[in-house]
Amino acid sequence: MKQQHNIFFRKPATNPYRIFFLLILILGGIWLIRQVDQGKINRPFTPTPTPTRVAYSYALEGDAQFEAGKLDAAITAYQEATRVDPNNAEVWAKLARIQTYSSVLLTTDEQQRDRLQEALDSINKAVELAPDDSTVHAIRAFVLDWNANATLFGEKEAAAYLLEAEQEAVRAIQLDNQNALALAFYAEILVDEQKWNQAEQYVLQALEIDDQLMDVHRVYAYVLESFAQYNQAIQEYDKALEISPNLTFLYLRAGANYRRLAFSSPNDENRKQLYESSLEYFAKAARLNKKLGIQDPVPYLSISKTYSQEGEYFIAARNVQKALEIDPANADIYGQLGIVFFKSRNYEGSIPALKCAIRGCTAEESCEGRGGCGPNDVPAEVTGLELSPNTVVYYYTYGSVLAALSRPQENYCDEAMDVMAEVKAMFSGDRDIMGIVQAGEAICRSLEEE
Repeated sequence: MKQQHNIFFRKPATNPYRIFFLLILILGGIWLIRQVDQGKINRPFTPTPTPTRVAYSYALEGDAQFEAGKLDAAITAYQEATRVDPNNAEVWAKLARIQTYSSVLLTTDEQQRDRLQEALDSINKAVELAPDDSTVHAIRAFVLDWNANATLFGEKEAAAYLLEAEQEAVRAIQLDNQNALALAFYAEILVDEQKWNQAEQYVLQALEIDDQLMDVHRVYAYVLESFAQYNQAIQEYDKALEISPNLTFLYLRAGANYRRLAFSSPNDENRKQLYESSLEYFAKAARLNKKLGIQDPVPYLSISKTYSQEGEYFIAARNVQKALEIDPANADIYGQLGIVFFKSRNYEGSIPALKCAIRGCTAEESCEGRGGCGPNDVPAEVTGLELSPNTVVYYYTYGSVLAALSRPQENYCDEAMDVMAEVKAMFSGDRDIMGIVQAGEAICRSLEEE
C-alpha cells in the first residue's frame, strides 16, 4: 500500500538566503554587545552623568532670586544662563539690570565701580546680539546712567556716560514708543541732566502704559525726590515695594526720604515721628536680610546715620560695629565708625578707626579700630581707601584729630601733615576742606615753635 501524502502540511524547503540573513543579524548582535561592554556605545535610556539645564531654567531661577531680594544669587543664576546660552540677548540684558541694582548695596567705591562695569559689559553683549531690541537699549540706557557717577569715574567720563545714556534711551523709544521701561529710564536720565519737567512728563507716560513695573514706580519716586516732594516719593517707593516686597534697596530709599523730612522738620514731635519711621524702614531691610540669610551691612549703616543725625552717637556707633561684624575687612565702615566717634567727641577712639580706613591695618589692629572685638567679631586685615570725594572726610578728620591731640611729649604731627598734604594736593580748590586743612597745619606749626 502506498504511503499517503499529507495533503494539509508541506515540509518546508531550506532557503540559503534566509540562512545568510540570519547569520548577518547574529554577527551584528554580537558586535553591538561587545561595543556596549567596551563602553564605545551607550546603553539606550541611560541617563547622562550630569543632566544639562537649559538657559531658560537658570533665567527663571534668576528672576525668582531677584524677587526674593537675593541679588547676588540672582546674578549667579543669570551668569550660568549666559554660559549655557551665550547668544541670548534677553538673558544678558536681565543680568545687566540686576548687576546695576545690586551696586547700590555695595559700600566702597571700588566695589561699586567693578559691579557697574560688569553690568556695562553684560548689556554691551546684549546690544551686540539684539541691536534692534527696544528693551535691550532701554536697559543699556539705565546701566550707562548709573555709570555716569563723577565720584566713581571722574567728571569727564561721567559726562560721556550720561550723554550716551540719553542717546540709548531715545533709540529705545524710537524702536517702541510704548515701552514703559524705556520711558521710565529716560525720565531718570533727564533728572540727572537736571531736566526735571521733562522727566516728570516721561515717567507719567510710563505709568499710564504700565503701572505694574517696580522700575517705573522707583523712577517716579526719584523724580519726586528731585522736586523735594519726599512724602509723595515715599508713596511711590511703597508702591514699588507692593510689587517687589523683598528688595531691600527700596526700603533703604524710603527710609532715607523719611530721614530727609525729619532733618528739615521745625516741629520736635513731628521730627521724632519721622525719624522713627525712617528707622522702621531700615529695620525692615535688616530683618528681611536676616530672614533671607543675606549678610549685608548697609541697613545697619543707614540706622547708624539716622541715630547720628539725632545726636544718639552711642547707638549709632553700635550699629556701625554691627556692620563690621558682617564685613570686618571693609575700610569704608571703619571710616564711618571713626566719624561717629569723632562726632561723639571720642577723639582718641576715632584715631585707630580712621587709620584703618585710610592707611589700612593688621588683623590685630582692626580690633582696636572697631573699639574692641566682641564675641561675634572676627579680626581682619584691612586695606586702606584711596583719597576721593567720597573718602576725603576720613582723611581730613584723621589729620585734624592727630593735629589736635598732638603735644610736645606725644606728637602726631608728622602723620597729620602727611595726610593734610595729600588732601591739599587733590582738593586745593575746595574752600571748606582747605579751611580744615589749614587749621590742622596751624596747630602743628605752633608745636614746632614751642
